[in-house]
Amino acid sequence: MGRYRGLFPYALAAGLIILLAVFAPYLAPMDPYAQDLSLALRPPDSVNLLGTDRYGRDVLSRVIVGSQITICSSLLLLVATTVFGSVVGALCGLRGGRLDTIVMRLSDVFLAFPEMVFAIAAASVIGGGIAGAAMALILISWPKYARLARGLVLTIRSMPYLEAARMSGSSDREILFDHVLGNIAGPILVTAALNLGTIIMELAGLSFLGLGAMPPAAEWGAMMSNGRSMIQTAPWVILAPGMAIFVSVAVFNMLGDKLRDVFDPK
Repeated sequence: MGRYRGLFPYALAAGLIILLAVFAPYLAPMDPYAQDLSLALRPPDSVNLLGTDRYGRDVLSRVIVGSQITICSSLLLLVATTVFGSVVGALCGLRGGRLDTIVMRLSDVFLAFPEMVFAIAAASVIGGGIAGAAMALILISWPKYARLARGLVLTIRSMPYLEAARMSGSSDREILFDHVLGNIAGPILVTAALNLGTIIMELAGLSFLGLGAMPPAAEWGAMMSNGRSMIQTAPWVILAPGMAIFVSVAVFNMLGDKLRDVFDPK
């Protein structure tokens, strides 16, 4: 139990961030999309705790509601990428042959490009919007999980319990889901937890560049993009979503480090 004790504070903080994202519309003190130009660029006060933006919208409400787009989209993206890449990689490691060769060479092509550069190019081709940004990030993220799962499967492929499963007549699908994925889940989950912060930054980065969430969506990267010209006159407009990204990424990265300590104490 001792090694789990250090995990609790970070798991609690991550859980609170996720709960904030899920229930964001109910927690926002004001309508994040209500415009009032008479209140434009109002500094933080007792009414607008984080001030207002150029359209008079409450920044705190937009940061809270923006967590739903940024955090929830990143979590869904992470789950989709992890499941797809892990299943494909595990199947390649289990079966080998031509399938393994083709998929691994394809993953080499994707891994040859810098992640963000490839994501920008893919998002530009797919089209704007949060869905296009998500598809672009899936394209650049699945190979790392496929490579990891394949390597883990190669280390256990000749284990006696897998040989016994084959001799009992189990199909590749049954072996994959009943015996393989459960035994390689630990390192994959740790990698996913460590990668969540990266996905949050990449998704926000695409929105910052105009390739993700479109205005007037309250998304952290898009909010920073809209406020970058006011960094000197109204710094709260860009600092609030920036701090939200910083805190979220830091919490999830520290959670990933603690999970790695739990699953690999050596």
